[in-house]
Amino acid sequence: MKRRDFIKATGTITLAAGAYLTVLKPSANAKEEKDWLNGYDWSKHYWGFGIDCTKCIGCGSCVRACKEENDVPKDPYHFRCWVERYVYLKGEEKPKVDSPNGGYDGFPEKYKKEEVLKAFFVPKLCNQCAVPACVQVCPVGATYQTKDGVVLVDEDYCIGCRYCIEACPFGARYMNDETGCADKCTWCYHRITKGLKPVCVEACPVEARIFGDLKDKDSDISKFVEKHRVSKLKPDMGCEARVEYNGIDSEVR
Repeated sequence: MKRRDFIKATGTITLAAGAYLTVLKPSANAKEEKDWLNGYDWSKHYWGFGIDCTKCIGCGSCVRACKEENDVPKDPYHFRCWVERYVYLKGEEKPKVDSPNGGYDGFPEKYKKEEVLKAFFVPKLCNQCAVPACVQVCPVGATYQTKDGVVLVDEDYCIGCRYCIEACPFGARYMNDETGCADKCTWCYHRITKGLKPVCVEACPVEARIFGDLKDKDSDISKFVEKHRVSKLKPDMGCEARVEYNGIDSEVR
């Protein structure tokens, strides 16, 4: 029986006031020895992600590629990455925001051109926060942060409590009903540890997604951050989101 199934079978543990529950967490050494790392040294990298919203055309190629690559449920409710459209109309102070099917099929014409003052697309994904709330609330250590800055979920430890899903301020997590575990974007960790780019980056036809090693000054992401006046989502939350955006307004959260 997996540890997750055992915990579910034992029922709910009620703690007395003032008492503390000590949980077993997967050791860092155990994670480093996982077969899928194949000799990859995560202490030598610090990955970064950038989004150039001045280039994004809302085609949905990234969303489709992500769902296919990562076996994300093919429904309009679960996404590892998605795209939102922000439209500023004449006479209105705040933008209209929509994301039909997460942008999977692109965006249909919805507004008259003469009414639109400004419009742009905002791709979203897990921000791999430097101070991840999801890691802090996980009671069993299933959600953890690697030395190269990526937050992952260990399905062998996840008990499906959904605490991390509720804690994420970016709505970047969902419950995978097939595995019974929390799921989210990993920046295609299975690819980047082999020297490949995340599939959404490769699928973007206009190079609106930028990825690379921040420890390398000549990497695409290092040059992107140096060249643009980038900003992060929800800086007031204290999570220190690590996806760098170019070309967004303060209305984007």
